[in-house]
Amino acid sequence: MFDLTLLYKAPEVNPVNRKARSIPGLNPVNLYGRVFFFSWFGFLIAFWSWYAFPPLLYVTIARDLSLTPNDIANSNIIALTATLLVRLVAGPACDRFGPRWTFAGCLLAGAIPTALAGAVYSASGLMALRFFVGILGGSFVPCQVWSTGFFDKNVVGTANALTGGFGNAGGGITYFLMPAIFDSLVANQGLTPHVAWRVTFIVPFICITVTAIAMLVLCPDTPTGKWSQRHLAVQQNLASHGISGAVVDVPGELTDKAATGTDSPSDSSETKLGFEAVEPKQVGSFAHEAQIGEQQMLDTARGEVVVKPTFREALAVIISPQTLVLGGGYFCSFGGELAINSILGSYYQKNFPTLGQTGTGNWAAMFGLLNVVFRPLGGVVSDLIYPHVGLWGKKMWIHGVAVITGVFLIAIGISNPHDQNTMFGLVAGMAFFLEAGNGANFGLVPHVHPHANGIVSGVTGASGNLGGIVFAIIFRYNHRDYPRVFWIIGIMTIAINLSLSWIRPIPKGQIGGR
Repeated sequence: MFDLTLLYKAPEVNPVNRKARSIPGLNPVNLYGRVFFFSWFGFLIAFWSWYAFPPLLYVTIARDLSLTPNDIANSNIIALTATLLVRLVAGPACDRFGPRWTFAGCLLAGAIPTALAGAVYSASGLMALRFFVGILGGSFVPCQVWSTGFFDKNVVGTANALTGGFGNAGGGITYFLMPAIFDSLVANQGLTPHVAWRVTFIVPFICITVTAIAMLVLCPDTPTGKWSQRHLAVQQNLASHGISGAVVDVPGELTDKAATGTDSPSDSSETKLGFEAVEPKQVGSFAHEAQIGEQQMLDTARGEVVVKPTFREALAVIISPQTLVLGGGYFCSFGGELAINSILGSYYQKNFPTLGQTGTGNWAAMFGLLNVVFRPLGGVVSDLIYPHVGLWGKKMWIHGVAVITGVFLIAIGISNPHDQNTMFGLVAGMAFFLEAGNGANFGLVPHVHPHANGIVSGVTGASGNLGGIVFAIIFRYNHRDYPRVFWIIGIMTIAINLSLSWIRPIPKGQIGGR
């Protein structure tokens, strides 16, 4: 039975990398609870501002700027394109500078264009602004890398799913908050709609800036301290437990081999973890330490300490089949979520015109808010499967929920419900498996090339945005024929996942990640 005290008491930690083996999510005073909070809250604030336009775009902003349907569709695509580029850069940046600084950098860089929303007076200006606001979507990558760096293999799927799921809920919250703030400014402050929607964007700007500064002031880079000293900390932790042995080059090739005595002694300590263990100061159990074997400690040091990647090493990780599997799965799940989130309010307005802008916005918000439950559930199930059926179980969970998602998408597209209960029920069912798929994907990510977690997370996250762009383009050229695009996305989701289902979860011979 689940121990509720784990939600607030100091967690047991891995003796080598100091990663927590439980999630004290209700204890922000604890180091791990504090990082957990800022991981999900930072991404939630970013997602809110990233998707702040769609709730007001199709009615208020479209009237004010005289936008055509094509202008709106193009602005949605451009917003996703910027995020794709940032996520590709954010992955290696996390490996080089650390996820905390990368996270805060994304937030602060995206806060500036958010504050400048009031300066937009044309369709071209809207597209340019949404491109730079799209920087905020890149914060997902450091959110996941930071979470992975603080939570161990037994709970990392759940931790990543919770931080991603709570953060993704920002896409639902924005459908509540932006119309509510706008309506309040018009009704209570006497502002015209022309002015009110512009002032509305100051609220997310303030929240983003405060969150980014607090993150830098209150949280560390890693459980062991500074990002630049992570290798030294691992060496000292091994030595303090009296463990010695050859440690492989990190990251090395996709199938790492143990280091030999012929290695040059001049190798940089940033790319090699070789050392001679000193006499241990303490032997045995340290406070809150998990009991793991010597070989497991060595494997953790050998393969799971993130390093600064060279171009050759990064390319090898990017083109590996295992990274392709993660990218393909996220292309379908998160890509579908992004594209659907952009048009869902408009789809509801088309089928249920009596609901109005606020009513359809509230119902569209439910799609994003379901992430609070469904995405974490995908990661929790992934972690529950892992001890019994291993990494193949985690991988089959990804493909299984994707196929069921495809079935729901096809059902929505073919039936095109005009009954509210039917429509909202089918969308909720689709959201369950689609959003669980997001959590399932990042339940497997920490196991694949763990020494290059930033790159793997960046490529996977960027693939989700690529999916969003592809699906948004399909929506764009099918105009308002939303049902047709739903079943097209459903067929693509099923086909892509079945084609990737045969690939091994991790590279053969990989050290670490198991």
